Amino acid sequence: MSSPKYSVRSVGAPHTLEHRIFIEKDGQPVSPFHDIPLYANEQQTILNMVVEIPRWTNAKQEISKDETLNPIKQDTKKGKLRFVRNCFPHKGYLWNYGAFPQTWEDPNVTHPETKAQGDNDPLDVCEIGELVAKPGEVKQVKVLGVMALLDEGETDWKIIVIDVNDPLAPKLNDIEDVERHLPGLLRATNEWFRIYKIPDGKPENQFAFSGECKNKKYAMDVVRECAEAWEKLITGKTNKGDIDLTNTTVSHSNDRTDPSKLNIPEADNKAPAPIDPSIDKWFFISGAAV
Repeated sequence: MSSPKYSVRSVGAPHTLEHRIFIEKDGQPVSPFHDIPLYANEQQTILNMVVEIPRWTNAKQEISKDETLNPIKQDTKKGKLRFVRNCFPHKGYLWNYGAFPQTWEDPNVTHPETKAQGDNDPLDVCEIGELVAKPGEVKQVKVLGVMALLDEGETDWKIIVIDVNDPLAPKLNDIEDVERHLPGLLRATNEWFRIYKIPDGKPENQFAFSGECKNKKYAMDVVRECAEAWEKLITGKTNKGDIDLTNTTVSHSNDRTDPSKLNIPEADNKAPAPIDPSIDKWFFISGAAV
């Protein structure tokens, strides 16, 4: 089974309000939210992950839910680009951070165990392999576990995965293997999500399950639930709100569109704009390392 060739179409300079990263499959623009299959093999043991944020970087980039073909863009707050702060001893994001395509955390559904509604986004993914990825890269990964962040009253699942091509991948098959081969990473992950908003004046984030990382089986159940929620979304059985459902490949969707009829800008591959040096400041959070 030859996997499709995904590439990126970069429009506007990175670290500006105009910057967009469109995903292409075999040269045609597609939606990273709706068009890329969730599963990369028939056995549904390998999944496709769309990288939004490379490890060690600070720009808070995400799939834009409300734009045609859902390009990746940098998040904004009050018209200004958002960057995560460096909370000692961490620098930027600890993993390649991104999302699973064809998944959705339904805000109309309260999870029976977390007692909180979904956050209206594709499912978040933390890829823990050794390579630093690029924004818009589509990785084939296997699921290892999941943490349940409670972000401002919403369930915000964080699926822990590893690139199937990583040298450690054969040894990592469930969550307990992560601590064995990458000691301290899960604790650091919990700490990072707990404290990363504190420099911006927000309170500490909370977790369901006392911060425990649930195993692979639990994580795969979450993935399947969010895949079913997306299926209802793309077929119009759930209110889409402000989500743009334009896609080019989902045959049973009313929003399927011929890509030649979409006015997607051409790539201009501009150099990144400079980042304010203050983004590199380190914040020392009292009681962070516990």
